[in-house]
Amino acid sequence: MALSDREWRLIREESRHGPLNMALDEIAAATAAEEGVRTVRVYQWDPSTLSLGYRQDPDTVAWDYCEREGITVTRRPTGGGGIYHDRWGDISYSIVAPADELPGDLMETYEMLCEPVFDAFERLGIDARFTDEKLPEIHQPACYLRELHPAHDIVAGAEGRKISGNAQYRRKDAVIQHGSLKFDRDAERHLATFAAPDTAPEEFRERVTTMREQGRATRDRTSKRRSREQAEGDVSRDEAVEAVEEALREWADADEGAWTDEELTRADERAEEKFEASAWVRDREDPTDD
Repeated sequence: MALSDREWRLIREESRHGPLNMALDEIAAATAAEEGVRTVRVYQWDPSTLSLGYRQDPDTVAWDYCEREGITVTRRPTGGGGIYHDRWGDISYSIVAPADELPGDLMETYEMLCEPVFDAFERLGIDARFTDEKLPEIHQPACYLRELHPAHDIVAGAEGRKISGNAQYRRKDAVIQHGSLKFDRDAERHLATFAAPDTAPEEFRERVTTMREQGRATRDRTSKRRSREQAEGDVSRDEAVEAVEEALREWADADEGAWTDEELTRADERAEEKFEASAWVRDREDPTDD
């Protein structure tokens, strides 16, 4: 039976704080395993959040800056480097399904679950693909500035700049894949969340591109005469979000859905007990482990 023949729900973009976003992924995994309801969703981070990779050293975080600027810090259960998320520049998604319905091979699963991501870019006329070559790291603690890897780093444009980072967490009973798609970028603020980054904002912009930038370039190539106002209005965030939502919906043949009250209650508890806890965020110790 194909994945799209099973029961999926689409939860359209909603805005929640970082620890709760991570908790909802875990609760969605429990729902998939226990009730057979699979989830595709799109979400924002509010307030702005620095999400750390599972093994990331907390000393790489500019804690004083994040506190001063009201930026939440949490830790993902997935690997990779830290990502600065805000309500404007970041579009995040998750795909959650029972483990026994997906390939056992990690790379095969990545390719399958990234299909709707590539579809979303295609809907916006963006030439996106897995990078075909490794590029050296610029600042290892930052996801978008780590060594580019052909297995899971998505790049766009002729220069092959990173536009999306994706990571996967495989439990015994469920698989969570989540990712960040860059709609826009604030290189200065992104870098400032890291302690003493030995790189400059211009280097960040040379390595990282965005949906807004690539979509505008595509539309400019297809229309020779455009006003400045038209160019600046190209590829709105709403358009980009809709492209991601519809790509996920069609890929999974998902019905419109929502969290149950029980799921939200469990997620609030998980966020407080784990994803907000210093033991998890700073020490990588899960307080909810029995």
